[in-house]
Amino acid sequence: MRSLHAVSGRSRSWLKGSALALGTALLLTGCSGATDPSARVEAGSGTGTITVWALDGQSAENEAIQKIMDDFEKSNGEIEIDMQFIPADQFTTALQTATDEELPDVLEVDGPLIANFAYLDRIAPIDDWVSAETIDNQTEAIKGQNTVEGDLYAVGMMNSGLAMWGNKKLLDAAGVTMPTTAADAWTAEEFSDVLDKLAAVDADGRPFGLAENNGFSTEYGIYAFAPVLWSAGTPLIDDGKAAGALDSETAVEAVETWASWREFTDPDTDGAAFQSGRVALNWMGNWMYPAYKEALGDDLVVGPLPDFGQGAKTGSGTIAWSMGGATKNATAAGALLDYLMSDAVVEEYTSANGAPPATHSALGSSALYGEGKPLSYLTEQLDAACPTEDKLAADCVAVSRPITAGYPVVTAEFGKALAAIWGGADAAESLSAAARAIDRDFADNDEYK
Repeated sequence: MRSLHAVSGRSRSWLKGSALALGTALLLTGCSGATDPSARVEAGSGTGTITVWALDGQSAENEAIQKIMDDFEKSNGEIEIDMQFIPADQFTTALQTATDEELPDVLEVDGPLIANFAYLDRIAPIDDWVSAETIDNQTEAIKGQNTVEGDLYAVGMMNSGLAMWGNKKLLDAAGVTMPTTAADAWTAEEFSDVLDKLAAVDADGRPFGLAENNGFSTEYGIYAFAPVLWSAGTPLIDDGKAAGALDSETAVEAVETWASWREFTDPDTDGAAFQSGRVALNWMGNWMYPAYKEALGDDLVVGPLPDFGQGAKTGSGTIAWSMGGATKNATAAGALLDYLMSDAVVEEYTSANGAPPATHSALGSSALYGEGKPLSYLTEQLDAACPTEDKLAADCVAVSRPITAGYPVVTAEFGKALAAIWGGADAAESLSAAARAIDRDFADNDEYK
C-alpha cells in the first residue's frame, strides 16, 4: 500500500487497498472471457517501448521507482519505458476500464486484489516470462499472495508483517516480559492477564493500542485482525464458502475474546498512543518501526501477536509487480520484472522504505531483517509461511488474505462485522450476517469461476 506510507510507508496496502477494493467491488460482474489466461499475451520482439503503470505515492517513493526505471533503460538499451504514475483512487477504474490496447505491459498491483484482476483478465500469468531464478528467489509468503489457481501472476520486491510492539520501560514497571518467538506467544487468556497487570500501573487503565484510528471497516481491519481467526484455526473462506468458517463457533469465540480487550484499549485518535508512551503494547505492522524506534530507542521490543489456540499468526502481503493481461511485448515485460527483483534493486528499494524484502537473498542480507538484526523476528514469521488460509497449521505463522476474485466483498463484510462487534454488537450475529452477504455475492457471480 503505497499510500499507507503517508502513514506507514509504501509496504502495506491496507489504506490504499480500501480505495482499490471499493473501485473493484463496483466492477466484479465484468467476468473474464478467456478460458486460457495467457491466450491474449504475445511475446513480442523483446525490444522497443513498454508501458508501465505505478501507483502515485509519496514523492520519495515515486523518485525511487523512476530512478529504478531509468537505471533499467541504461542497462538495457533496447527497451524504453513509458512511465505513468496513477493516483490510488483512480488506479482501479483506469485498469478495469482500459481496452486491451490501453492496458500497460507492466503494472503494480495490490496483493489481495491480484485474484480479482486475474479473474477479469486485467493481468496475465508470468511464469513463462520471468526467469526461474527470479521465481525461486521469491519467498513462500509472497508467492502465496501472488499465485492464483496454480499460476503466478506477480512478483514482489517487498512484504509486510504484524507484531506486538512493546515499551520495555512500561512492561518492566508491571513485571511483564515480552515473548520473543511465535512458539512462546502469550495465549489469549495470558494476554488478558497481561493487560490486567499493565492496567494496574497505567494512568487511565488503557495500556493497549491496536490503531483503532485506522478504522476496522477499512482494509486495515482484515489485514490486522484476520490473524485472530487464523490463530484460532479457522479461515475466513473455506472451499469457497464463508458460512461455517467466518461464522463458526471457533471464529465467534476468538473475536469475542479480541473484543473483550476494548476496555484496556486507548482509542488512539491521534495515532501516537505508542510513540508518546500512553500504551505499553501496540498491535501494528512493520511500517511503523522507524517512528517507534525514534520515539523509544532501546526501550522498543517486539514479539508475536497472541495465540488464540492454533499458534500465533500474522498477516502478510503487499504491492507486487505484474504483467498486463493483453501485453504484446511479454518478453520485454519479463525482462523488466526480472530486473525489479534483482538483489541491487530490491535492497535499494526496501532500504529506502523499511519494508521486509520479498526475496530470499535480499531478506537474508537486510540490515533490518537479516539474522541478528533489529527486525529478524519478523523474518522468522515470514519464513514460517502457511502461506494461504487453506493451509493453516499450528506451526506456521504468516498468512495471505483470502485468495479469491471475490476479495473486495470479503474485506468489506468482514470489516463491517469487526466494527460492529468492537462497538458492542453480538459477535455471532455480526459474523453470520457477513458470511451470508459474502456467500450471496459469490452465488450471484457464479462462484467466480
